Amino acid sequence: MKIKKIINWKLFTYLLLLGLSGVVAVFPFLITTQGEMLKELPISLPIVLVLSIIQSGVLISLAVFFGILIGKKVGFGSPLLEKISLKKLQKAKIKPLVLLSVVVGVVTGFTIIALDKIFSLFIGTIAFEPVPIWQGVLASFYGGIVEEILMRLFLVTTLVWIFTKVKGTGNKPTSTMVWIAIIIASIVFGLGHLPATAQLTTITPLIVVRAILLNGIGGMVFGWLYWKKGLESAMIAHYSADIVLLVIFPMFFR
Repeated sequence: MKIKKIINWKLFTYLLLLGLSGVVAVFPFLITTQGEMLKELPISLPIVLVLSIIQSGVLISLAVFFGILIGKKVGFGSPLLEKISLKKLQKAKIKPLVLLSVVVGVVTGFTIIALDKIFSLFIGTIAFEPVPIWQGVLASFYGGIVEEILMRLFLVTTLVWIFTKVKGTGNKPTSTMVWIAIIIASIVFGLGHLPATAQLTTITPLIVVRAILLNGIGGMVFGWLYWKKGLESAMIAHYSADIVLLVIFPMFFR
C-alpha cells in the first residue's frame, strides 16, 4: 500500500507547520531565561537558532508522521484539522470544544500553582527568571503545540498501539491500556522538565516528585482530552494552562 494512501499529507503539513511555529515562538523566552548559557556556546546565537529549528523540524516530522499513521490504527488523531484538510469541518462544533478545552486548561493551570505552593512549604520557592508578558504568551504556543505533538500524538499513541499488539486486541485499545499510556507519557513529561529545574535549584528526590506530580497532572488532563476529544482539544487546554502559569499568574499574583 502506498504511503500517500495511508497518511493524510495535508494534515501532516498542518501539524508540521504548527510545530515549527511553536519552536520559533519560544525563542524570545529562551533567550531571556537562558541567554547567558547560550552565549557560552562555541557557535553564534543565530546559528544555534537555525540548528534548533532544523533539529526540531526533523523530530516533529517523525512524531507527526508516525502519530498520524499509528493513530489511524487505534482511533486517535486530530479530528478538527483532519476535517479541515478534507473541507468537511462544521464550525458549529468548534465553539463547545474550544470552551471546554479552555476551561479545563485554566483550572489545570491554577491547580498546578496551588500544588506548587504546597511544595514550597517544604522545598522553598523556586524563583524563575521574570520575562515580558508577550514572551510568556509566545512560549505558551510551544507547550500547547510542540509538547502535545511529541507527548500525546506520538508517545501516547505509540504506547497504546504497542499495548494492543502485546495483548492481541486487534488495534482496539482498552481503557486500561490508554490510561497506562497516558500515565507513562505524563511521567516522561514531568522528568523532561528536570533539566530546566536543575538550572534553578539542586535536584533532590522531593524536587523530582514535584516535577513529576506538577507536570504529570497536566499530562493526565491533556492525555484524557486527546483520548476523548482529539489532539486539538489537548493543545488548546495545554496552551490555556501555560497562559495561566506564564502570563496570568506572573502578571497579577507576583
